[in-house]
Formats: sequence, C-alpha cells, structure tokens
Amino acid sequence: MNRQINTNMKYDLTFLVGCTGVLLFIACGQRDQMVREAPTDFCLNDALKQKIRIDTVMERPVTQHVNLTGEVTYNPDNVVQFVSLVEGIVVSTHFSLGDYVSKGQVLAAINSPELNAMLAERRNLNARSQVLERELAAAERLYADRIASARDLLEAQSEKERLAADLAGIESSLALFNPNERNGTFEILAPASGYIVEKNMSIGASFNDGESLFTISDLDEVWVMVNVYATDMQFVAPGMEARIRTLAYPNAIFNGQISALSQVFDGEERVLKARVIMKNKALELKPGMSADISVERRTEEQAVAIPADAVIFDDNQYFAVVYDGDCSLHVRNLTFSAKDDTWYFLAEGLAQGERVVSRNHLLVYEKIKNMAIN
Repeated sequence: MNRQINTNMKYDLTFLVGCTGVLLFIACGQRDQMVREAPTDFCLNDALKQKIRIDTVMERPVTQHVNLTGEVTYNPDNVVQFVSLVEGIVVSTHFSLGDYVSKGQVLAAINSPELNAMLAERRNLNARSQVLERELAAAERLYADRIASARDLLEAQSEKERLAADLAGIESSLALFNPNERNGTFEILAPASGYIVEKNMSIGASFNDGESLFTISDLDEVWVMVNVYATDMQFVAPGMEARIRTLAYPNAIFNGQISALSQVFDGEERVLKARVIMKNKALELKPGMSADISVERRTEEQAVAIPADAVIFDDNQYFAVVYDGDCSLHVRNLTFSAKDDTWYFLAEGLAQGERVVSRNHLLVYEKIKNMAIN
C-alpha cells in the first residue's frame, strides 16, 4: 500500500511540474507575441509626440566600418632637425619637449673646443684677409704701372678668393652657435619656429659630431600612422575616408583620408602602415597620442537601412518601434545582415518606406510592452 501511495505522489508531482511548464511556456509565448503586436488602445499624446522623432527607412549601399589602431606623429616633411657639426658638452638648456620656440631664440649653451678653434681660425683669417687686401691693391697698382705681370695679379686674386671661401665655411659652421664671450660658451639658436618634438640633450651631457640634438616641427599639420593587419588589408586602400578618435577627446571625431598605404610590412609590428594627413590648427592632435581609426568599407549591395539610433536591444534581440499613425504603433523584431556606427542593414523586419521612432523610442517601446503585458 505504501508503494502505491508513493507511486501516486510521484504521478501527482510529475503532473504538477508538467502543468507548470506548460503554463510558463504559454505565458512566455503570449508575452513574446504581445511585445510584437501593438495594443489597439495605445496612442501618442501631444506631449509624447513632441519628444520623439520619426524616420523613414530607405535602401542604402551596404557599408561596414573596419576598426584600426594608430598613433599621431609629426609630419617628417615639415621638420627641422638640428644636427651638431662639432663635439662638445651641454652647459645649460632653455627649452623642454613640447615647447614652442621662435627662430633665433637661444635654446642651449655649450662648451666646444672645436668651436673655440674655429673662432681662433676666423680671427686669423680676418687678419690675413686685411693683409691680402693690401697686397692685392698693391699688385693692381704695379700691374697698372706695368711693373708686375698679369700672373702676379691673378695669384693675388686667387689667394684672396681662397681665403674668402675658407672664411665663409667657418662663418657657416658658426652661424647657429652664437659666441657668448662673457661666459666663454656658445649659444645654440633655434633654426626655425615651431614646437620641440624631440630633445636629445641634457645638462652635462656630451655630444658628438653628426648627433641630432633636437627636432622642431610645425604642428599645424600632423600624420596619423594607422596599423593595418593582414586580415584587414583587403578592406583598406588609399583615398578611403577615415574617422579618428582619441582618448583625450572621446566625444570628438576627426575626419581625414588615407593618403598612402605602405606595401612593405613593418618589421617590428608586423603591420602595414597607412598614413592619414590631418590639419591641426587647434593643436588637438599631439605627437605620441594613440588613436582609434575607423574606415568605411562600401559594397555594391543595397539593403533597407535603419538608423542606429532607432534600434532597441532587449532580451538578446533587436527591435524597432514602427509608426503607422498616432494610434498605430507596434514593435517589430529585426534581423541584420550588416551594421556600422550609423546604420543597421536589415535582412528581415522592415520594408522600404516604413517609418520608425528614432528618438525617445525606448520610452515608447516600454509603454507598448507594459500595456501588452498588462
């Protein structure tokens, strides 16, 4: 008898669980169905209607955005790199990385035995030049009096020209090193106006002939160097529009165009480098900034497109509020074939010419859903 009671209890429990499952299935199915069908008594009032925007969906060329990374750098074609022609030691500096400097401004003071030797040589050449001036004048008088030959005159002229060339060479080497006789140092003058984008000198450091000490760039135009991995090569080409974002200005979009794409992989990063030339009058893009770059890939396909602002994601599904009139709104389930930052391209759900709510659509969606469930 106990076995029969236990059997009956198991049967009742199984029946109860089964009924509960069926009821839940029916209830979920009814909710799912109600969410997709407009209640007949829902209408937009005047206050709500003023808050929404209605867009008409149309066919558009299918586009997708390829997301890439990159870095802002200065334009190497618009820089002045100061390379020392002598050896020496840095005594002081008057600029920092990122500073704006004007042409002729004193940037650093150095000690250099070579420059001291050049100054001594310049003094000697100037003294010798004065002697040669007198000798040449005498040779010209003697030649005019037919006492000296033409050869003597040409030798005097040639010697004067050689001396002038030697003096010009030294003057050229000293042009950017302004001697400060009071301190016994030489001052490095800025060769151009712009921003210091590289600095390779510090107080007490020695430097050699041919070593770059600093670089000046006009940052009115910068380059964004884009990393293109092998998987994205087929989608990136010169001439494509590029949208650039930075962490410093997360809400700002800088629009540019890919001007060049390298055909050789970068040996270290194993990427192709694409170049975007950007105007930078406001100096918002600074060398060294990391950047997120989005390029638009267009296809020859056409599809019905809905603004990204009109799409609702709920319960792992996509929806839109379809507007057929102030008292005729309903929720439509959507599936997509492609999407980008601006448009969602539909595989199913809407036809061309239908209208959707694209502002405050979540508010309308919740009202419809709540009325359907209740």
